[in-house]
Amino acid sequence: MTDIERQTSRRLERAILELLERRGPTATICPSEAARAVYEGDDDGWRVLMEPARRAARRLVTAGEVEITQAGRPVEPAEARGPIRIRRTR
Repeated sequence: MTDIERQTSRRLERAILELLERRGPTATICPSEAARAVYEGDDDGWRVLMEPARRAARRLVTAGEVEITQAGRPVEPAEARGPIRIRRTR
C-alpha cells in the first residue's frame, strides 16, 4: 500500500465515524457517503473510492467500531454481497 493509499484509507475511516457521529445512535450510512466526503472533485470520481470505503468499513468492524448491515441485520463483512449499510456497534 502506498503512502497516498494509507492516507486515503485513514480519511475514509474518519469520514465513516464522523458521518455516523452526526446522526442518531441507530442511523446507518452508505459507503458512498464516505467516498463522496473524501473525494475532492465535482464529478463522479468518488466512485473509485467505493471499494476502499468498503475496506475501511471492514477494518472498523474488526476494531469493534461499526457493524455492516444488509436488510437491517448485521452481516459478517466477508459474507456481504451487494449493497451494504454501516452503523455504530450496539
